[in-house]
Amino acid sequence: MTDYMVRKQIYIPKRQDALLKRLAKQRGVSEAEVIRQALEREMEAPEPAMRDSTKVLAEIIAYARSLRERPEFMAGEPYRFNREELYEERESRWIRDEKGD
Repeated sequence: MTDYMVRKQIYIPKRQDALLKRLAKQRGVSEAEVIRQALEREMEAPEPAMRDSTKVLAEIIAYARSLRERPEFMAGEPYRFNREELYEERESRWIRDEKGD
């Protein structure tokens, strides 16, 4: 059975373009063949182990809770979030940007 080719157009950084050209020249194949070979190797590579998102979230929460035990984080009053101050701060940035500051 013959594989039919499908044309693809991709954008790569100049650094990768130079690497692609060099590899193709060294191997005596087209740039497209270097890309095809890379895709084949990628398919054969073992998939990285996916971490269970529930476990990761539990680890993050445990870490955040452990910070409560560190005195440098518990000194002074806790920060009180004020939505209006946040809006005012953002609005002041927009106004500065519009004036060209």
